[in-house]
Amino acid sequence: MFKRILSIALAAALLSVFGTVPARAATPKSKAEKEAAFVAKLKEGMAKLGTGTEARVEVKLKDKTKLKGYVSAVGDEGFSVVDAKTGVATHVAYPQVQKVKGHNLSTGAKVAIGLGALVAVLVIWLILENTG
Repeated sequence: MFKRILSIALAAALLSVFGTVPARAATPKSKAEKEAAFVAKLKEGMAKLGTGTEARVEVKLKDKTKLKGYVSAVGDEGFSVVDAKTGVATHVAYPQVQKVKGHNLSTGAKVAIGLGALVAVLVIWLILENTG
């Protein structure tokens, strides 16, 4: 019984170590600097997301409008979202965006999920081996 509890505690400790992210000290920024940083991060994220029917997004604009569909084009000034139901394309400029939520997984996320599943299987196997 003690070995089982010890194995579970060790597995939980190892998983918590791999799940931590170091913190950075933030310097105060002006509103314009925050906006420019957000637009740059948004451009990078949209480039990683890609285009096509697999690049599904939900976009919330600063005027509280919500768009849902897939990204058909990405440019320097903005991107286009096509509504999957109606087929209507809407061009969105980067400064208009308040929030974007993508619905596909990057390769890194898929690898992380696979490694997490492998670790879980190994932990379960170790627990079963120690109880027998």
